[in-house]
Amino acid sequence: MKTTGFKGRDFLAETDYTREEIETILEVAQELKRQRAMGIPHDDLLRSKTLFMIFYNQSLRTRNSFEAGMTQLGGHAHYLDPSKIYTPALEGREVAYSTERVSDVARVLDRMGDAIAIRCYGDPVDWEYGGAHNLLLEFARWADIPVLNMEDDIYHPFQGLADLLTVKEKFGGFKGIKFTMSWAYSPSVHKPRAVPQSAILYATMLGCDVTLAHPKGMELDPAILAQCEAYAKEANSSFRITNSFEEGVRGAHVVYAKAWCPVIMFKEPVGKDDPKGAQEVFDQYKDWKTTREIMEMADKNAIYLHCLPADRGYEVTNEVLDKTSGPGWVSAAFDEAENRLHVQKAVMSLVM
Repeated sequence: MKTTGFKGRDFLAETDYTREEIETILEVAQELKRQRAMGIPHDDLLRSKTLFMIFYNQSLRTRNSFEAGMTQLGGHAHYLDPSKIYTPALEGREVAYSTERVSDVARVLDRMGDAIAIRCYGDPVDWEYGGAHNLLLEFARWADIPVLNMEDDIYHPFQGLADLLTVKEKFGGFKGIKFTMSWAYSPSVHKPRAVPQSAILYATMLGCDVTLAHPKGMELDPAILAQCEAYAKEANSSFRITNSFEEGVRGAHVVYAKAWCPVIMFKEPVGKDDPKGAQEVFDQYKDWKTTREIMEMADKNAIYLHCLPADRGYEVTNEVLDKTSGPGWVSAAFDEAENRLHVQKAVMSLVM
């Protein structure tokens, strides 16, 4: 396992790393998870180091898994609420005595700590697709310490790592695994694309046979889809898209079904900045729900995944989400949630 070449690097998108590097991260995560299960401390890895966390959006799993991870690695995480500080803003979005330019915030935190982690998508950038990712890139431009993406409007690289670590644990590897990423209905249209895009990027990179299922109007970023096709070709696996929920699920080993917003939700030129129209599109597909009947269309030993929080009764039934043991298919959503801790510890220990 090659662990050189990571120190000091940003972790903004999975596409910035090679397949070999992603496989190393997963191996380190498994080793740290094993050590924790055996009560072996590893609090010397990041002793006395500081992670600054800036959350433009609310969080349960992300905030607590990063804070717990830094504690277990011997360091400390500082939680920064943009509404309680001078909100970091890009040039042109500044408001006097309310915001502070990203370049200034990044250079100050750079001198005080060892990494900066940021979550930003949706309302804080007025649903301008790519606006949040550009914010993270600007932090990375001005900070010499690593900048970590805790979810933006294009990528959620740590969630994707947790997804694929869960697949690896359940099936032993990725080759021949039929991985379905599907849209599912939610009453709320305020759902970014980042989770499904990162999931299919990692799954194709690592060699799964990937199916993307969604109704018309829920298309993902064409650049992401092109990268998935390229990864699948390199891995000698497959990538396909269907507009049928049932077809997408049939025979799948992994059923990962959650909501994301329609294309029209975003501002031009990507969409039409039309939340009302987006809701109307959503409400046409209330039958895209993961039920016991849907899971029985999948492989007999399939797993159900969801990044959480799940909109119970809409995206998924209680019967599916809470079936965490066999026989037959099971929900691995809570294993997946725990794995956020382990993959984040792996990346932090490598880059910090």
